[in-house]
Amino acid sequence: MKPHLEVADIFSQYGDQLTSVSTDCYKVMRAITNCRTEKLGRHVRTCSSCQFEEISYNSCRNRHCPKCQFMTRVNWVTKREEELLPLKYFHVVFTLPSELNPLILQNKALLYDLLFKASAETLKEVAKRKKNMGADLGFIGVLHTWGQNLLDHPHVHYIVPGGGLHQKNLVQTKRKYLLPVKILSQVFKGKFLSDLENLHQKGKLQFHGQIKNYSDVTKFKGLLSECARKVWVVYAKQPFNGPKQVISYLGQYTHRIAISNHRLVKIEDDRVYFKYRDSRNENKSKIMSLHVKEFMRRFLLHVLPRGYVRIRHFGILASRLKKETIELMRNLTEAPPPITRTVTDVLREIIGADITQCPHCKAGVMTLKTSSFPWKNTA
Repeated sequence: MKPHLEVADIFSQYGDQLTSVSTDCYKVMRAITNCRTEKLGRHVRTCSSCQFEEISYNSCRNRHCPKCQFMTRVNWVTKREEELLPLKYFHVVFTLPSELNPLILQNKALLYDLLFKASAETLKEVAKRKKNMGADLGFIGVLHTWGQNLLDHPHVHYIVPGGGLHQKNLVQTKRKYLLPVKILSQVFKGKFLSDLENLHQKGKLQFHGQIKNYSDVTKFKGLLSECARKVWVVYAKQPFNGPKQVISYLGQYTHRIAISNHRLVKIEDDRVYFKYRDSRNENKSKIMSLHVKEFMRRFLLHVLPRGYVRIRHFGILASRLKKETIELMRNLTEAPPPITRTVTDVLREIIGADITQCPHCKAGVMTLKTSSFPWKNTA
């Protein structure tokens, strides 16, 4: 069911109110506005039995578009199902202190990379200590940059199997938690701040506007000291209840964007009303309103640098290693053959219908008849 209000509607009606927008942000706005409209062309499917025709407009496929993440997510999750191991899975979240947010916004790629690097190295280092697991871990990381109010809140979600390898032997955690959170927090803080200081010394950071004074070494060290005094948040949730729950989680989080169309409530008097969860009040659902310009500004805060990879594999599950690692760990656990399902199978489970079946006669198979792409017809 199509939402009554979409992010595309807001950009379409009010986008010209944004006077200074980067090229990347402008392209995102244009893609979202044109998505599933005649501007991007269409494709026609026809039924093999009753000749019923179905017309659909093409998607923009932009990763920031609220309407384009569903199929991307389904394809990705289908592949990940084949890699599941018969182990407990844990969910660990690393969050940066808000004092760093202005600096991060001006150095997105560099500091998002540093967030990944420091948090991944922390997990690997702490897990390798004998008093913890004494093993090499593998895990998947997903970068999120927003909070429920759409303001910048960079953090990384990790999905971690509760077992690793030590000299080709499987070591499984016997605890209800993966690793001690306080230790993770301390190691993460030390690694991130040390590397951040190195970036400053090498002159790789940008400082404009309100943070221009951080170009001064003394001022920057003051920021580092302020962050060092804080407790850095590393949150470890309870382990998942089996592979099904892991896949469900991945489906919800991997391709999530700052706000979905279903959270939008209404536009009234140039204000956008949307649902959010109040983390300070037991995550109760509430309604927030922002002026349309502020809503659009916050949405565009989360446009990633072009080509930036926000889902990454680490440790023994890194892309170059995981095929061999997964096979070894399956053999060591005498696991059954991996789950193999097609995208159609997964979609049938999610939406309760077969997308290849004719919606009219319920007997025929829908096949592509014609496609049109306007940009291919230009001279």
